[in-house]
Amino acid sequence: MSYADKVFIDMCRDIIDNGTDTRGEKVRPVWEDGTPAWTVKRFGVVNRYDLSREFPALTLRRTPIKSCTDELLWIWQKKSNDIHDLNSHIWDSWADADGSIGKAYGYQMRVKHQYKEGLFDQVDRVLYDLKNYPYSRRIMTNIYVHQDLHEMNLYPCAYSMTFNVTKRAGHEKLTLNGILNQRSNDVLTANSWNVCQYAVLLHMFAQVCGMEAGEFVHVIADAHIYDRHIPLIEELISREPLPAPRFWLNPEVRDFYEFTRDDVKLLDYETHEQIKNIPVAI
Repeated sequence: MSYADKVFIDMCRDIIDNGTDTRGEKVRPVWEDGTPAWTVKRFGVVNRYDLSREFPALTLRRTPIKSCTDELLWIWQKKSNDIHDLNSHIWDSWADADGSIGKAYGYQMRVKHQYKEGLFDQVDRVLYDLKNYPYSRRIMTNIYVHQDLHEMNLYPCAYSMTFNVTKRAGHEKLTLNGILNQRSNDVLTANSWNVCQYAVLLHMFAQVCGMEAGEFVHVIADAHIYDRHIPLIEELISREPLPAPRFWLNPEVRDFYEFTRDDVKLLDYETHEQIKNIPVAI
């Protein structure tokens, strides 16, 4: 069975059985009909995935790998905050009349800062350090910039990625590991999406830096299930997990800025049926 399924089932069961219910409390999100969107939540959830063993895509329902890769590249490669640069419509609710989400996500990735080696944006700095100083303990990104929060249409949920390089006995290549810090995670709609995205990113960075993808650690400050999602989650985690898919990344690509959504595939990916018409709190 897929290890990602086991992690997801255990996390959801723990949230529902042992979490804090915010029903009746003052909350910011609302449903489309204006009703407060309450949650059951757990603080400080940490999930670990070994990417050298399998790719962490759920089989309980399908994760659209090309769509989540597209959004990842929108942020990390295009460094865009314009929804017109994105193939999906997942950001439409947070865009202004011009299609901008403000100084959020990709905008923060492209801001250049002066280092002793020159001017770098966050992505280029990470790639430079991985290639030149792989054992540095300072290889990270952060897009939760307080001075710009008032100009962001949505505060970043997944806001910081820390990279760390190790070496495994018997392996010629170095191993690239990463920690994703996420302040908030809508477990039904976003968890598998984010896990797959940053697993893809680690594979991409590892390949262009001549490394192997290793461990991905997902740290979630507030892992929550919305009240209207609980019946959907209960049905989802009652399903029987299937074998994990095989991950394929185009081996010809050696420059991160040349990757496209079509350079990523999940092979032998068998899943249960998708859950449709999931209500989204905004």
